[in-house]
Amino acid sequence: MTIEEGQEILLYVNEKKSWIVIVESGKKFHTHKGIVDLGELIGKEYGTELKTTLGLPMKAMPVDYLDHLERVSRKTQIIYPKDIALITLLANVRPGSRVVECGTGSGSLTSYLATHVQPGGMVYTYEMREEFQRIARKNLERMGLTKNVEMKLKDISEGIDEREVDAVVLDMATPWQVVDLAHNALRTGGRLVSFSPTINQVEKTVEAMRSKGFLAVKALELLMRTYKVKANETRPDMIMVGHTGYIVSGRKG
Repeated sequence: MTIEEGQEILLYVNEKKSWIVIVESGKKFHTHKGIVDLGELIGKEYGTELKTTLGLPMKAMPVDYLDHLERVSRKTQIIYPKDIALITLLANVRPGSRVVECGTGSGSLTSYLATHVQPGGMVYTYEMREEFQRIARKNLERMGLTKNVEMKLKDISEGIDEREVDAVVLDMATPWQVVDLAHNALRTGGRLVSFSPTINQVEKTVEAMRSKGFLAVKALELLMRTYKVKANETRPDMIMVGHTGYIVSGRKG
């Protein structure tokens, strides 16, 4: 696969240093360790190694979803990828799904849901703050995911417009207050999944779901530990992401 003018590429140095750039004739990309001429990459194969004027080696790689996710512009705390993936699984999101989400925030969860409902599905994402919605829209445009997302500037507690949806996903301070609305919006068998940082929120959400008749209601959290891998020295990393939040899920009966 060759690199064409106008394409995005990833200039990869190592796992801590890389950049997404657009390849254009005559365009120079400046780093603190030298300059590269992006135009020289036109017609070259992905995986081509190049060096800056100061000798820093890097590879020209294709850009994928995770590259964009790591660079999401944000003014809110985004959900960690480990939780995003599990939320999407528990919500049974698949091609063609219709999913209601609240709130949009910076759009990280929105973007992942949008990649899974393609083709033919839709994410209806609710956000009260116009500033956050504007940032999320730019992030989604950068990823090319706006086609499968309908953005709503609305307090979801005032009502969910959609009916017979496959899933409702909540990332908000008071999810228990919209359990009734979520129940009304879901099809029979549809799934409600909520993400909360504190156990008090979990208790209130679980009780609200049980009282409304949701089935298989459960609460969990997901911990992830990375490893330093080196011959004869492999061990867990000294620093890990511990608690990020709790996930509550259930199914409309």
